[in-house]
Formats: sequence, C-alpha cells, structure tokens
Amino acid sequence: MRRPGPALRVALLGVTATLTGFALLAGWLGFHAYAYDQARERATARTNGVIVEDGLGEGEDIRVRWKDRSGREHEQRFGIYDTGRYTKGRHFPVVYDQDETDPRGFPGDPEETSDEDDLLVPILLAGVTAAALCSVWAWRGVRFRRAARRPGRPMTATVHCGVRPVSSQALSETLWLALTEAGVSDRPVAWQRIMWHTALDELGGPVEVSAHHRAGSRGAVVAQLPDGTRLVPLGRLRHRAPRRVFLDEYTAVRATLEDSFTPVDAAALSARPWWWPGAQAAAVGLVVGALAGVLFIGGTAVATVSMALCGAALPAALWAQSAPRP
Repeated sequence: MRRPGPALRVALLGVTATLTGFALLAGWLGFHAYAYDQARERATARTNGVIVEDGLGEGEDIRVRWKDRSGREHEQRFGIYDTGRYTKGRHFPVVYDQDETDPRGFPGDPEETSDEDDLLVPILLAGVTAAALCSVWAWRGVRFRRAARRPGRPMTATVHCGVRPVSSQALSETLWLALTEAGVSDRPVAWQRIMWHTALDELGGPVEVSAHHRAGSRGAVVAQLPDGTRLVPLGRLRHRAPRRVFLDEYTAVRATLEDSFTPVDAAALSARPWWWPGAQAAAVGLVVGALAGVLFIGGTAVATVSMALCGAALPAALWAQSAPRP
C-alpha cells in the first residue's frame, strides 16, 4: 500500500483533530443538555421566588431566593434573556421536582431558556467552525486536482523560505516557489506558496519543473519536480514577491534565533515524530483552555472541560492548516 505523502498526512491530521474535537465537545455538551432537558421535564411543582440580586456577570444573571413545598429555602443563580423585566425585588417563577430531596430550580417562564441554550449554542458554533476548517482542506484538494490536470509548461523554480513576524517573540514560516521562464531570464515572473514536502530537502538551487495551471489566470500552480513529486499550492499565484515577508533561499537545516546560541540537534529533530509540533500545540491549548474555563467562565466542570476541548482541537487544526514544516 502506497504511503500518503507529507501534505496528505498533514491534511489528515488536521481533519482528524477538527472532527475529533467537535465530536468530543458535542458529546460532552449534548450529554449535559439531555440531562438538563430530562430534569426540566420532571420539574412540575411551581412556586414564585424573589430576585435578591441582578446584573451578575457578563450575562447579567439574577440570583433568586425561593422555597419548596416543604418550606425549605433555596438561593439559586439563573441565566435569563429578559434582564429588563426580571430585576432585583421582583418575583421570578420557579419550577422544580418535588420528589427530590434537594430540588434544583428551573425558570418557570418558558421563554427563559438561557441555561439550556448555553449548552446547545456552543455545539452549533463548534459545528460551523469544524465545517469551515474541513472545507479549507476540501478546497485545497479540489484546487490541487484541477490545476494538476492542466497542461504543464517548463519553468525554473527556486525554493525560498519566508519568515513573517507574528508578534515580538513569534515568527511564521512559509515556503515559496520563485518561478522563472526556463532559459529566458533569472528574474522570477511568479511566486507560489506551497506545502512542505520531503523532496524539497533534496533540492539545491534552481531546478527544472513542470508548472501546471490555467494560462493567463492567477489560479494556483502545481509544480511537478523532475522525480514526479507534485507540490501542493496554497493561495493564488502572485506576480510579485509577497509583502511583509522576509525571503531567503530554502535550506534543509532548521534554524531559529535560539540556534545562534544553541546548536541545532539534527539527530533529535530527525527522531522526533513529524506530528510532534501539532501535539505540543494541542497540549498548550488544552491547558490554556482549561484555565480560561476556570477563570473566566465560572469554573464549572461543564465549562472547564468544554474550553479545554476547544483549546486542544483548534490549535492543532490551525497548526496543520498553516502548512507546517514538521
């Protein structure tokens, strides 16, 4: 069985991370939404509570004091939509399950579904996000197939590494093909961003390629190397060098600013799994997401786990989409 190429492996990892993260998040929130709905259906006893606080948090929640039929007093926080109607000192209808020893209250107003929506809406948003991320890979695959089927013409390509400052301490690395007309001029006539491939590490200097794309258009170019390797394009064909990107000739040696003081351990890099940077991104996102759930979204188990799942899946998916050099 033929082993998938580097670009396909990265794409499969990105799609897997996206779909797995969405499935886990939807399952987690869906379970709690189902439990909420079942508990709400069992809440048939009705009473009126008094709002003792309003405007709590960013959602302007309210805190209600209410009593069950046994005379036991409860104080509970509710998420609501009609914040102008339910203010401090006013009555708030509450329903509960009278068969429970320590019943949980639910809004008696059928229009107040904020707490349930807080479980369902994130599933919808996560689904839209997952569909958008997967559609990026689908579009890249369709564009690659369409361009590769077009007639090719001989050109000379030089691989360049582009570095763009993302922040004061972070750099974004991209790979570009500088394409020139074969035997006509050394000046690039087109630039195409590409995904990394192991074959690029074997190149040194200009190389003859077959460029496949629609003549006269700015559509993506699929460059085919002499050994038959077809490079996956990203973005449109450019007739000028990319702006705000520092371009240098590509080398197989991976260097960063830290390498100026600490030599590159080539053996460690080669022994490291290709997906390791994506796993690191997911691990960092998991921790950051969990902390965000604790510090900013109430610290409940539902919120913390949900944010941790989002924090793990999204960075891994975005790392894959950035066309990394594993």
